Amino acid sequence: MERRRGWASNAEPLDVKPLRTLSPMFPASLGFMASASPGAPPFVCITPFDSSGSPSGETSSGFPPPLPTYAAKTTNGTFRTPSSANTRSRSYRTSQQPPMITPLNEDSGMCTSTSGRKIKRTSHFNNYDMGSSESEAKKKRLRRKQQKPQDILVLPSSGDPHESVDLILMTFDALRRRLLQVEECNNLMKRPDLKAGSIMMDYDLRVNAGKIMGKIPGVDIGDIFYFRFELCLIGLHSPSMAGIDYMTTKLDNDNDTLAISIVSSGGYDDESNDPDILVYTGQGGSKANDSTKQVDDQKLERGNLALERSLHRANQVRVIRAIKDPNAQNGKIYYYDGLYNINESWSEKGKSGFNVFKYKLLREPEQPDGLLTWTTTEKWKVNPASRPGVVISDISSGQETYPVCVVNEVDMNEQLDSFSYSTKVSYLRPISLMKTLHSCSCKNVCVPADPCSCAQQNGSDLPYGPTGLLVNKKGLIIECNSMCQCSKNCRNRITQKGLSIRLEIFKTKNRGWGIRSWEPIRAGTFVFEYTGEVIDTINVNYDGKDDNYLFETSHSDAQDGSAAAGDTSFKWNYIPELLGEAPISEDSSETANSFPIVISAKRYGNVSRFMNHSCSPNLFWQPVQHDYGEPHIMFFAIKHIPPMTELTYNYGQSGRKSTPCLCGSHKCRGSFG
Repeated sequence: MERRRGWASNAEPLDVKPLRTLSPMFPASLGFMASASPGAPPFVCITPFDSSGSPSGETSSGFPPPLPTYAAKTTNGTFRTPSSANTRSRSYRTSQQPPMITPLNEDSGMCTSTSGRKIKRTSHFNNYDMGSSESEAKKKRLRRKQQKPQDILVLPSSGDPHESVDLILMTFDALRRRLLQVEECNNLMKRPDLKAGSIMMDYDLRVNAGKIMGKIPGVDIGDIFYFRFELCLIGLHSPSMAGIDYMTTKLDNDNDTLAISIVSSGGYDDESNDPDILVYTGQGGSKANDSTKQVDDQKLERGNLALERSLHRANQVRVIRAIKDPNAQNGKIYYYDGLYNINESWSEKGKSGFNVFKYKLLREPEQPDGLLTWTTTEKWKVNPASRPGVVISDISSGQETYPVCVVNEVDMNEQLDSFSYSTKVSYLRPISLMKTLHSCSCKNVCVPADPCSCAQQNGSDLPYGPTGLLVNKKGLIIECNSMCQCSKNCRNRITQKGLSIRLEIFKTKNRGWGIRSWEPIRAGTFVFEYTGEVIDTINVNYDGKDDNYLFETSHSDAQDGSAAAGDTSFKWNYIPELLGEAPISEDSSETANSFPIVISAKRYGNVSRFMNHSCSPNLFWQPVQHDYGEPHIMFFAIKHIPPMTELTYNYGQSGRKSTPCLCGSHKCRGSFG
């Protein structure tokens, strides 16, 4: 097999016609706009092709008929693209900077046809509305679009794009969880992720709404996603189905089609085991709605053409890798692996006997570890003894489901404070102000369709979804108790099942000891309980001024770090207005009930006692009751948390002792405690 190593100067020109172009968007560093124009319609450019990359051919969806594309020739396993007077050899990559890129059309709300006519972009999800007729769905979308985005959700004004990205993703996932809950109650099992994404787009709730080459503001290497629509909402990868995102732009006074991101999702025969190299298979030629079955040769058009042109233009391409995860709903997690350059390309016979295009991408140097972090933690999960720097193999002494190791790679001389590991809470006095529990008579497990008394205590809905994720934060969650007839596997006993995530205690560089996970944690996942000696401050006058392991419900209010002084609201739940519901009253909001509880983990505690403070935390606490008269403080994930990310929560301001904050967050308030 002959591979292309350079640009063939004697390449035969082909009869070509330009592709329909997409309006690009560039980072501020390139001197162009980095945000969408104010009048942009509520969706980014999505290529009008199905999952196989083939044209849909449906003009009713709002897309024009497919335009003519390159008719490429393949000879002896190689392929060539048309030469150009401005085409340069790949050798300039190390000796010169890539040419300056100029957008064809700065109106980010429109696409441009070959004739120069502007075409309004549409979403093929706009007609998706569960449980409604087509006319009703259109009326709902019209009402949504008449309402301004800022009337529904106000993006942070701090200037940190991470806050806006986090808020959009949190809003999407909260809406998706609620839609799943509603679907299940009505015996509907459709796609709440598509429905949630469609609603977000209708309200224009998104960020980075345009074509951006290179880094995406607010997105870091290692960030994880569970749905393709999440990539669309934050501008990381626009197509909701196709694996190649591209745009047409002006280079050296000529129009050129360039790739800006790819998703290696496993549908094609990609080679992705090397953390710094990806051999990516082009798109097309596969069976409709099944990209794993090749039925024809791939053609040098659309995304394939864009990748070939990016090879010669040497522009950076974002790479999102799909990693298998049995705990994910679709069996995979999308992992942003950073920027790559296309090193070479060729054509070869695929396993099905048809020609496919191959593109070898090399990861840009001096980037944070990407896939390497993931593959390393996967090895540790199989063989915990392979983790370097371990000073204690299991601090829980077998009390947890998985061993909790202690790692010190900073200062091997420092040891942990002496304490007794305990997975239970200890009460010095009886606790007051708790609810009287009722027991349910559900058979086997509690399900939404049953008249469950425990569900009624939670506002008529089970607090957890079918995959065990918390749907809404509440003042108090009531789980099934020892008197209930349901089994221990009931979904309303999530926090009673103990630690289900592989964690490690590690020495930080400047904040003592901390906690991080060897595996990804999904938003809404129960992580652990804060255990120790529980004190009711009404009955006990407790002075914990010398206790560095205190949790206090009265001082840990602004949990996400975004609340201003005196504002105890923490908006993690879905926005009712997005579903046409009335706003939730303050009495039934997600603000925790005022349990005046102090938990000291100085003498007794579990892994949670090592949590550090952050003004931008990734965990929040939730009161849960499943025993008679006993409250429990459970911690859940605010957002998706990649492996080896420190787990933190907001300590709040107790007024007892102020400590300088070293969290490094953009909205760090400077102190806590």
